[in-house]
Amino acid sequence: MNHKLHVGNLASDMTSDQLGELFGRDGRNVARVSLVMSRDAGVSRGFAFVEMASDEDANRAVAALHGTEVAGRTLRVTVAHPPKSRFGGRVARI
Repeated sequence: MNHKLHVGNLASDMTSDQLGELFGRDGRNVARVSLVMSRDAGVSRGFAFVEMASDEDANRAVAALHGTEVAGRTLRVTVAHPPKSRFGGRVARI
């Protein structure tokens, strides 16, 4: 399993520190929190990526937090998938 989790439906005022604290509860180890921000407005876009220290920590975080309510919003916590190619995977021939 990938240690990286996608966290969706976040409140716009949620901070990286708050997310790290939330995911670190119950002895889970958080390696990194990346809150996705809007370039123009500088506010949260409502989702983040949280990288856990181990598969076990990631599984426990999904089980504990998916569907829970935080700041009036129901969190969606899932395993993050690798990014897709922006170029459709075709090789240009010269």
